[in-house]
Order: sequence, then C-alpha cells, then structure tokens
Amino acid sequence: MPRIALLPGDGVGPEVTAAAVAVLRAVGARFGCSFEFTEWPIGGAALRAGERPLPAATRAACQRADAVLLGAVGDPAFDGEEPARRPEKALLELRQVLGTYANLRPARAWPGLEDAGPLKASALAATDMLIVRELTGGLYYGEPRGYADDGASAFNTMRYSRAEIERIAEVAFVAAARRRRRVVSVDKANVLETSRLWRTVVTEVAARHPDVHLQHQYVDACAMKIALAPASFDVILTENLFGDILSDEAGAVCGSLGLLPSASLGTGAGLFEPVHGSAPDIAGLDKANPIGAIGSAAMLLRHGLGFGPEAEAVERAIEDALMSGCRTADIAHPDEEILSCSRMTRAIVERVQAG
Repeated sequence: MPRIALLPGDGVGPEVTAAAVAVLRAVGARFGCSFEFTEWPIGGAALRAGERPLPAATRAACQRADAVLLGAVGDPAFDGEEPARRPEKALLELRQVLGTYANLRPARAWPGLEDAGPLKASALAATDMLIVRELTGGLYYGEPRGYADDGASAFNTMRYSRAEIERIAEVAFVAAARRRRRVVSVDKANVLETSRLWRTVVTEVAARHPDVHLQHQYVDACAMKIALAPASFDVILTENLFGDILSDEAGAVCGSLGLLPSASLGTGAGLFEPVHGSAPDIAGLDKANPIGAIGSAAMLLRHGLGFGPEAEAVERAIEDALMSGCRTADIAHPDEEILSCSRMTRAIVERVQAG
C-alpha cells in the first residue's frame, strides 16, 4: 500500500489538502487501490506547536513515505522572525532532505477558461507549457549568505555546478521528447557567469537529444513572451530563482495560481504541492480553489506512484468540471455562480467516481 505523508501546513493548506485526499480516496474506490495517509506538521503550524519549521518527526515521515503531499507554507505571524524560524525555511529544508532537484510546473489554458486570465482568449488558446525548474541550487541555497556591516548591507551567492545543470537539463529534454519536442532554456548569460555555464552545459545535453529543438532565451525576453504569446512555449528549462518567478507569471496568465499543480522529483520521495501560497486572508472561509492541490494529487499518482490511468481520470474530472461551468471565486465571471472549495471538490470527486 503506497504511503503518502500529508503536510497540510498553513492558511488554506489544510482545506486544499483535504480536497486532494478526497479525490485520492475516490480514485482508490474506483480503481481498487488503497493509500496509507499520515498527517504531519510543517511551517507555521509546526512553529505554533513549539516545534522547528520542519520537525524531526515530519522529516523522518517524509523520508519513509512513497510520496509527500503538501498544502501550503507561510504564516504572516512569523514574518519578523529570524530566518531559521520562518515557516518557509521548512520548505527549503524539505527539498534538500528529499533531494528534489527537479520541479515540474505545468500551466495550461483549461477548456472553458480561455478568458479567465488577463489575455484575450485567442492569445491564450492552446497554451500548454511545462516549466522545468532547478530546485536545490542557485541563489536560494548558495553560500556564503548573510548580513554585513552591522546590517548596512546583505549578500547572497548564486552558484551552480556542471553536474547540477546537466541533471535538470536531462529532465527537461526527456519531458520535451514526450511532448512537442521543443525546449526554451532561460538564463541571463549576457550578465551572469552562472548563466554562461548554464548555457554551455544545456547545449551539450541538447546534443544527446537531436530530436528536440533547443532555443536559448534571456529571462526578461521570456517573461515578456509568456505574457504576450504563452502558446508558443512547450518546455521551459531554467534555474531556481527565474523558475520561481516565471512559473507564477504563467499561472497568472492562465487565469489563477489556484489552478497550478507542481511536482518536485529527485533522489527520494516526490513532493507534490499546489503553486499558490497559504492565502491567509481566505483561510478557513471555504473559498480556496482546490484544483491546484487536486492536480498535484494527479501528478503524485503519475510521477510519484506510476499510476498513469488513475492520474488521467483525475485530470479528466477537473476538465469536465470546468467545462460544465464549475467556478471558484478566483476564476468566476461576475455573472457566474461561485462554488466553495468543498463544492468544487465534490464536483470533481463525483466525476472521478462516475468515470
């Protein structure tokens, strides 16, 4: 029986995690498979319980699990704390513990939602991109880092090795070979030494995949093109900081961050989480969009457990619910009925059950 560690976390995290679990239970009932769920604290929830952001028991449970499903991390009550006591510290540490160096963030124009974002429907139509983000290197993890001159200045280090770039590039080219065979590698090679190494290594990896077309693009040009012509992208490959920013932009272009799932893969159990944050302003109000978390559950089934048909059933259920006019507040037009988080979840569960 697959063991899934649940980390509901902060804000709307518990609500959307419950939605994803409800869908996984529906998948189990339909396909005759079972999952073992255990729940553990992380982030602000752990701090409020007197623990570290990533408690030792949570860390151990994730290392034992076959997959990890995370809700959200972030609590404004701890914004003034030192870095070691910030909820977000847990997420950075967990990625290192699990060795999840490859972050996959799909962004698509769901049928029926082509006009949900800021772009004209004609510009967004056919958008279906995958952002492959390097997740355990770069500016977020580079050393040294800190404050100097009694707080008058601060510094961070962006560092990448050839091996780190090569392994994430391989993930992107393999993914592209299964899609539309195009990779756009994003960097800032006109300014950064790390980006020049990035471009060199990615070009070398591309030579091993002659059936996939490679294009290099500066990050500012890529950001503009995502906003103007998102359908032109297939796979976007980039480093940690750029990937963080570009994937959020892609979510906004496609209608809402609440729609976006993600999978973080590497040497240990996969980590699956919606792209949106903890949204403390709507926590506990049953207003969150659960689709990002439910889509993350689909990615858990496919990438974490190898359950392809089960993942497809969840994705079809999401699409059918949206095509039928089911809308949460973040994607609804003024004249459309707004569903709560729990009602949207029921709509998707019913469609999974019905097949």
